[in-house]
Amino acid sequence: QVQLVESGGGLVQAGGSLRLSCAASITIRDIDPMGWYRQRPGKQRELVAVIHNGGATTYGDSVKGRFTISEDNAKNTVYLQMNSLKPEDTGLYYCYAERWTGGYWGQGTQVTVSS
Repeated sequence: QVQLVESGGGLVQAGGSLRLSCAASITIRDIDPMGWYRQRPGKQRELVAVIHNGGATTYGDSVKGRFTISEDNAKNTVYLQMNSLKPEDTGLYYCYAERWTGGYWGQGTQVTVSS
């Protein structure tokens, strides 16, 4: 089992920034990949960004150039720096972790971007 604890969501104006954090209950060296998905109102859950062991990253098309995913192995934490936020970024952001035992989801953190 892997427990994931997210933090950092909130309300921000368009053009602003937020940083999400996801702390894992195990060493993230045993997780590949780890990252973020989101569910926007009326839409299916979609990829935001994931990071693989070794540092390779994958981003959803709608966030490329605005969001940056990073990791801190010492803290077993993955971060999502979100800049130039838009109202359409509003949604519930979920941390995701995958290892040989399966895929794991956090409880979600709400991001609301006002226009």
